[in-house]
Amino acid sequence: MSNGVLRSFEELGCWKEAQNLRQLLKTVLKKLPKSEDYLLKDQIIRASRSVTNNIAEGYGRYHFKENIQFCRISRGSLHEILDHLIITKEEGYCTEQEFEELKGKVLLVIKILNGYIQYLAKTAESSKTQ
Repeated sequence: MSNGVLRSFEELGCWKEAQNLRQLLKTVLKKLPKSEDYLLKDQIIRASRSVTNNIAEGYGRYHFKENIQFCRISRGSLHEILDHLIITKEEGYCTEQEFEELKGKVLLVIKILNGYIQYLAKTAESSKTQ
């Protein structure tokens, strides 16, 4: 980042944290039985990729409202991941401690993403009045 200007979606805090979450999820994915390869495992992978993909796509739209919409899709995918993690805990595929750590990370990404959405909304509103 130079002079406070982002040059890429890769510099966004929400994207960085979502990417980190995606990497952390690999610990649970490795524990899933083969029978979950095309069920739970595939869903977690797709949802975690959707989070970063939609943040990146929204950033590339150059319009605040479109960017916000893609961030909302990312937020939905984060909630989907949380539900999948609940299933992994219920099925005994992860420990309570692992679940709580990953849940905390999901909630952190949601919090950061919500901050980014608020920033975009305020910026969009202020650009109307200028």
